[in-house]
Amino acid sequence: MTVLQQVELGSEYLQEKEEIICQRIAARKKELGGNLLILGHHYQQEATFQFADLTGDSLKLARNAAAAKDRKYIVFCGVHFMAESADILTSADQVVILPDLRAGCPMADMADSDEVASAWQELTGVDTGRVIPVTYVNSSARIKAFVGTRGGSVCTSSNAERVLTWALSQGDKVFFFPDEHLGRNSASALGIPEDEVVLWQRGMPLGGNTLEALRKAKVILWNGYCTVHMEFTAALLDQWRERVPGIRIIVHPECRNEVMSRADQYGSTEAIIKAVADSSPGSKWAIGTEVNLVNRLKSQYPDREIHLLAPSPCLCETMYRIRPASLLWVLDNLAQGRIVNQITVPLDVAADAKLALDRMLRI
Repeated sequence: MTVLQQVELGSEYLQEKEEIICQRIAARKKELGGNLLILGHHYQQEATFQFADLTGDSLKLARNAAAAKDRKYIVFCGVHFMAESADILTSADQVVILPDLRAGCPMADMADSDEVASAWQELTGVDTGRVIPVTYVNSSARIKAFVGTRGGSVCTSSNAERVLTWALSQGDKVFFFPDEHLGRNSASALGIPEDEVVLWQRGMPLGGNTLEALRKAKVILWNGYCTVHMEFTAALLDQWRERVPGIRIIVHPECRNEVMSRADQYGSTEAIIKAVADSSPGSKWAIGTEVNLVNRLKSQYPDREIHLLAPSPCLCETMYRIRPASLLWVLDNLAQGRIVNQITVPLDVAADAKLALDRMLRI
């Protein structure tokens, strides 16, 4: 990928009142008209989210971008891997822009492509049977390309169990990255015994496992995780049930298995939204996912009692880098005929990554 560095915004953006910044964004949107499409992920802060033309999870938004063939400029208010997926799926004449290049994903960064390639070589170099790689959509384009060229698939939080089932039908075991918790939760939901699920620890010979354990394993998990969803613990579930009788607890499958297995429901961001929307007025919820989504649900459904599962804010700090000021900055540049912060995936990497994405869509 082309490596760019985020430009530090001047006082025109950093010192201006947010109210004025928002007025200027609205004016720029109107000026750019049908050439522009702003995408907003569910975890985005409300000040920026309000300007999104389309909202959703990462893959849904990337597919929305691909479907909007008449929009030349796709401004993705999310994080880096999401913008990469949009660039992979959109046409060559569409431009994908990330308002702040520092908006990354710690989990995605935990699966470095060189580290994964080295682990893969080590794993497949011993007699462990045929291994099928599966990567969570929360991964870099290079990781998706790695998976695509080795017969594997991408998965999302909503279809991980289906993709894992498919992968096990194609080979003897699955190497799943970067999120160990989504992988473990999916394996558990499929009834795969705990002793057939092992963790590959980065930097250790055989990932810290014995050859016997790797041979027995059906699922090998990369030791990555989401810093936000690690904030939720099993003790918090007990506290909420004691404090609020009748409360329903729903969590994202990036949470630890001890949390997800004790929740009333689990699911992707879209599934969480649907569960709350479909619930009856007066229902009570404790939700284990990023705080901006939880707060948005509170505002949308004031007749339900909605709480964040953890007492801490549980904020995706890298997503939070996409502020109204950075959004205005890219729009101002577009209005002046300049493209800044374009996310470009090399054609060969994009083609290989698309193999993995297309496999997922066929499963």
